[in-house]
Amino acid sequence: MTIYSVHGAGLGFRRDLLDSLEQQSPEQIQFMELAPENWIGLGGRLGKRLRYFTERYPFVAHGLSLNLGGPAPLDEAFLQRVKQFLAIHHIRCYSEHLSYCADDGHLYDLMPIPFTAEAVRYVSERIRRTQDILERRIAIENISYYAAPGQEMAEIDFIQAVLEEADCDLLLDVNNIYVNSINHGYDAESYLKALPAKRIAYAHIAGHYQETEDLIIDTHGADVIHPVWRLLAVAYQHFGVFPTLLERDFNIPPLSHLLAEVDTIVAHQTHCHQTEFAYA
Repeated sequence: MTIYSVHGAGLGFRRDLLDSLEQQSPEQIQFMELAPENWIGLGGRLGKRLRYFTERYPFVAHGLSLNLGGPAPLDEAFLQRVKQFLAIHHIRCYSEHLSYCADDGHLYDLMPIPFTAEAVRYVSERIRRTQDILERRIAIENISYYAAPGQEMAEIDFIQAVLEEADCDLLLDVNNIYVNSINHGYDAESYLKALPAKRIAYAHIAGHYQETEDLIIDTHGADVIHPVWRLLAVAYQHFGVFPTLLERDFNIPPLSHLLAEVDTIVAHQTHCHQTEFAYA
């Protein structure tokens, strides 16, 4: 049985939601996720409000700028600041994207790492170094991507190899699997089921934008659609229930709207638990 650092259903922690969250304290939210870059070193009223929440909810942190796959040296000074932040706020898990986002300056986007054996070795070494500095395991997220330059292996083989060689965990983004399956023409369920269950730390689910029939843009700016909910249900059936967080990064609706989607996560988790019990 896998032991997770958080449980149940979660919601991304956004400044737009602070007032509503303080007023309601929704029971269905069992953990929250923040981007440490948005909060490290922040004092004053916002710093106090962050502490209010981290003292009341389990938190995970999802990094934006570590640049694991980039050519620049790993920013070890930044990692020391992250380490201190994670300790101060008792952050349960730290994750980053399996991508690169800087090259002589920040690119403000998540770029795909070439799917090659050389890249596996390179990024795995940087993940291991990150874990050594933080003195904890991290989780890497399967990203959405729109091109695969220099590809020598399948995406699933690449991520499996990195997880094994780096000996790290996986932040399973269900929407990204769906997005990539449409954009690159592979079977989402087969990809999902090939991932190692023992590596899953928690999951993301989010909405996207349908540009054309065969092109989806991963925006985190819309409601989750039915095929993505179905893929989450398949994941629960295959792996068992794991912690799952709703991401919404812009076009943020009222909290009540987001809670309805969190309720859908809870409903899928409850249904899977009941099904497991019925056949136990």
